[in-house]
Amino acid sequence: APVPPKVLARYAGLLSDNIQIYTPYGATECLPVTSIGSQEVLSETRKDTDSGKGICVGKPVSGIKLYIIPLSNEAIPSWDPASTLKPFVPGEIVVQGPQVTSRYYNRSTETSLAKIYDDEGNIFHRMGDTGYLDDKGRLWFCGRKAHCVIHNKQVYYSICCEGVFNVHHKVFRTALVGIKKKDETAPAICVELEEKYYGDNKPKLIDELMKIGAEFEHTKIIENFFFHPAFPVDIRHNAKIDRHKLADWAQRKVR
Repeated sequence: APVPPKVLARYAGLLSDNIQIYTPYGATECLPVTSIGSQEVLSETRKDTDSGKGICVGKPVSGIKLYIIPLSNEAIPSWDPASTLKPFVPGEIVVQGPQVTSRYYNRSTETSLAKIYDDEGNIFHRMGDTGYLDDKGRLWFCGRKAHCVIHNKQVYYSICCEGVFNVHHKVFRTALVGIKKKDETAPAICVELEEKYYGDNKPKLIDELMKIGAEFEHTKIIENFFFHPAFPVDIRHNAKIDRHKLADWAQRKVR
């Protein structure tokens, strides 16, 4: 789960000015991939996160090469350098380097979906995450590929949408989900409030959130908000939001 800038700000305030908090990005199949310090986040990239441009997770560590490819759920048997996307164009994150695992044990289908090979035998791992590279070579994380919501052929990225609404001072965290409405999938936002605001007027809060969303092209059409007392999270990390459970819960709230 990405570390929100407001969490970094909270902990950075407890440390000396010359001390940084570093937040690496990676996965079991490749760790670490990138790293970034709290000073760069809080002084430079936070404002873009709050504007819905994703979370900057830094530059690749030594030996790692980063690529962005178009979104697809199909296996890609061979690597095509020409398929990589330009800076600032979001897609699926692909990594190549010495710490990339070669395969999943006894899981050939999963291996074929996650690994790409070039003519020299190099292994490229599809992270299952979405993001883009900026003009400084930094990676911006936009959320899990499985958490994207597609509406009217437009892709809505979870972290990009949630970042816009997380700036509201009464919001603890939000989660983008897709709900079925009038035979189509619509983006919706589940909201977990800071504990002291649980009892606040919900229609007023929705109005405030919609005004925030209206400021940005990718969130201005979002009009479905659902308040949840405590998001379900994974039992291993107690941090990764279970958006699939939230989507089922939100769907039951649809009128």
